[in-house]
Amino acid sequence: MDILDIQRILPHRYPFLLIDRVIEIVRKERIVALKNVTINEAFFAGHFPNMPIMPGVLIIEAMAQAGGALLLSEIEDREGKLIMFTGIDRAKFRRPVVPGDQLRIEVKLKAWRTVGPMVAVIMEGVASVDGQRVAEANVKCQLVDSSRGRRSFEESAEPE
Repeated sequence: MDILDIQRILPHRYPFLLIDRVIEIVRKERIVALKNVTINEAFFAGHFPNMPIMPGVLIIEAMAQAGGALLLSEIEDREGKLIMFTGIDRAKFRRPVVPGDQLRIEVKLKAWRTVGPMVAVIMEGVASVDGQRVAEANVKCQLVDSSRGRRSFEESAEPE
């Protein structure tokens, strides 16, 4: 998938779209995406002056977006749907990500649960640069109707 395909699936846009290309996808199983990290990223203005480092939470967000592309590509009526974080476990950051790095994000689906219109997933993400692991985390997300907003969390279908 190129960036236009990704934008057809994900609602994120600049400056918060954090994947540039999908290089591999296995339905309901795994996805591999790329993020080209450039000095033009808005967050580098303040994180940190004279020592630009990609914030770890944005690496986790990139994992969630890749996982969101995997999940939303399975949902036929995805307009009006959002993927929302419900939890992050076992997050580890192993080395800084800096301008010029290409972040390779691999996300594997660990659990998928559907209860009525509610879909919840657990995904395992690993981010690497030049074959070296830079971050990892387990991410829990829920597919919600964007018109329902906060109320959707009250009816959680979190997989176990």
